[in-house]
Amino acid sequence: MLDVARRLLMVEVEDGRLADRREENLPGTLPLAQAERLAELGPQILVCGAVSQAMYVLLTQLPMQVVPFVAGETETVIQAWLSGTLAGPRLAMPGCCRRGRRRYLGGPAWAGSGRGRFNRHASY
Repeated sequence: MLDVARRLLMVEVEDGRLADRREENLPGTLPLAQAERLAELGPQILVCGAVSQAMYVLLTQLPMQVVPFVAGETETVIQAWLSGTLAGPRLAMPGCCRRGRRRYLGGPAWAGSGRGRFNRHASY
C-alpha cells in the first residue's frame, strides 16, 4: 500500500523508451510524510497499488497524476505503460474494476507524456 511503502522506483522515459531507473526511499510512516517526500521527488505520474482515500486526497494537491490500484510485476507494468495498455483490466488490482478505478480518479485513467520523467511505485 502506498501509504506505508518504503521504496519507489523512478523511471525516466524519453521518446517512448526507458532511459533511466533508480530507487528512492520513502518514509513509510504518516501519509503527510509520504506526500512530502513524493513532492520532493517531483514525479509527473505516480502508478501504485492500493492507496487510502486520505493519501489520494493529499496527492491530488501535488502537481502529479496518481494512477492507483495497479497490480502486477514491475517490468510488466512498465512495459504496459510504454505500450499504452496499462489502463486495461489485466493489471487492475483484484476487486478493482476499471470502471471503479476511473470513478476514484475522477477522470481518465491515463494521460501520457511523450517525453519526461514519471514514476513507478514498486509496492505491489
